[in-house]
Amino acid sequence: MENNTKSNKFFYVILILIPIIFFILLEFSLRIFNYGTDISTWTKITETHYGLNPGLAKRYFSNVKNVPESIQDVFAIEKKPNTYRVFVLGGSSAAGYPFMPLGSFSRYIRQRLEMNYPNKNIEVVNLSLTAVNSYTIRDLFPDVLEQAPDLILIYAGHNEYYGALGIGSMESLGQSRFVVNLVLQLNKYKTTQLVRDFLKFVVSLFHQDDVSSSGTLMSRMAQNQKIEYGSDIFNKGIEQFKGNISDVISMAKEQNIPIIISTLASNLKDQKPFIYDQANDSKNANLVFNKAKKEYDNSNFEKADSLFRIAKDLDQLRFRAPEKINLVIKEFGKNFKVPIVDSDSLLSQICDNRIIGDQVMTDHLHLTLDGYHELGKFFYDKMNQLNLLPNEKPKYVFELQDSMTKENFLFSNLDSTIAAFKLKILKNDWPFKNKNKLSFNSLIKQNNFVDSLAAKSVNNELDWHKAHLNLANYYIKKKILSKFIEEIKILIFQYPIITEYYEMLITELISHQMYDEAYEYLMKNYNISKNHFSTKWLGIVELSRRDFTKSIQFLEESFNYDKNDAQVYYNLAGAYSQIRNYKTALDYINKCLNINSNYAGAANLKSQLENILLNQNKVK
Repeated sequence: MENNTKSNKFFYVILILIPIIFFILLEFSLRIFNYGTDISTWTKITETHYGLNPGLAKRYFSNVKNVPESIQDVFAIEKKPNTYRVFVLGGSSAAGYPFMPLGSFSRYIRQRLEMNYPNKNIEVVNLSLTAVNSYTIRDLFPDVLEQAPDLILIYAGHNEYYGALGIGSMESLGQSRFVVNLVLQLNKYKTTQLVRDFLKFVVSLFHQDDVSSSGTLMSRMAQNQKIEYGSDIFNKGIEQFKGNISDVISMAKEQNIPIIISTLASNLKDQKPFIYDQANDSKNANLVFNKAKKEYDNSNFEKADSLFRIAKDLDQLRFRAPEKINLVIKEFGKNFKVPIVDSDSLLSQICDNRIIGDQVMTDHLHLTLDGYHELGKFFYDKMNQLNLLPNEKPKYVFELQDSMTKENFLFSNLDSTIAAFKLKILKNDWPFKNKNKLSFNSLIKQNNFVDSLAAKSVNNELDWHKAHLNLANYYIKKKILSKFIEEIKILIFQYPIITEYYEMLITELISHQMYDEAYEYLMKNYNISKNHFSTKWLGIVELSRRDFTKSIQFLEESFNYDKNDAQVYYNLAGAYSQIRNYKTALDYINKCLNINSNYAGAANLKSQLENILLNQNKVK
């Protein structure tokens, strides 16, 4: 009897273990054969730097094509002691739409930090993605914390209903926050990806038309287009945001990582409600909006602001965060003692009559470039107030920093044109336009070379960086040096670890004898990659600046990478002759002539050195 009991127990254990072993073997096999898409958080951009994995968005989007990508910020895999590292999380507004990648508020913060703390290694890493919400932030947060940030900034909440996995989104997995977050955890396994792909295949057998690949991402994501204010699904969206961000704050506090959260601004005055209840006057957002307009015209601005906000909340198309989201954010400040930047209030203070409209907005919720600069300033002011800036004296006094950052902000006419075209495309689709949509060629007028590059960029025919590179080469051919420098500086700012851009800029600066300007980028290039180019030209520039010790140091260091450059030997001969080490100088000029017997000026310098040494020997 006892043996039968043991046998039964053993049998049940085997029954339990069989499916577990099966799924372990399945997962192991899928990984060996590299099945599916890599949806890990980070990818190696170089051997030394990480970036957000372009395939990451597949964790959150399974029903739409052309999933969003980040603005491609990078950070060192191994955080150096002198590093100040900030992570930024949010949706398209945090990413800087439509001025991506340069126009986000995080780029303002980064440029201001780099300007004021030149001895610090500044890393401001913006992980924001278009059409994502608090589920994505919560999912990414543990991986962010592992990278030892000094500070985390969050601007999010507009996409809570229609962002990926949101309660009204076509990517929704239901109303249970527990289930959605569990699925996100399981998504990290290849087996889950296999199941999702299988289900997607089965669905495709019955739905041949893939509408998810046409139109703007904004138009594709909204499945439940009518969410009434105060309804169950409305309240679920608020709870979804509150629960996910509460988890995020708790995770940050457990590791003692500072976090700052901002309230959200919307276009109140100049954006009509998209969808409204025409049968019920008290819930008719359009009627309330028109009342707000009348109050505004009668200079009753406080009343107008209140009505504009009510109209926005009654708008049944939930692309703009309701006022309750901002109330929840302010409650985080009270309940969790988290610093809050009230950007909604601060932006209103710089708008006419303190009501937010087209003055700082490009559409229903995305800011103008100046608006994003102000948002960056609000965060920076809070960072300063809380003593969360780098622990050293800034290069410039605080009162001058904002204007200096804006004055020197890296953003060209090409970026402005791309942004303008993006907005035209956005507003040519639902919900801004339901019919009489224009074709791309009718909508986007191309009057010059910049327009043609911008059109190709927004139509996915030309990558952003290639558009800027093409424009830089165009300016060189036209001999417009200042514009060439602007475009290459933009590429360097966007991709600070790509040495080719440094070399393009430095070569052109040196050819125009702009040695001081070249030196700054030579040092940056040298710190990224100690190679023949950087060491050689640092040595030559130091020679022109008459710092012969540094010149010799860099030029001789260049031998580690190339020992057959006649120009290096020639300049070393010049440097040693300046410190009156004529014998060594002669050795180097001979090596120069051995490599290139016709090197310009080398024979003459050799003759001078031989005469000097001959005269010294005669004196002896």
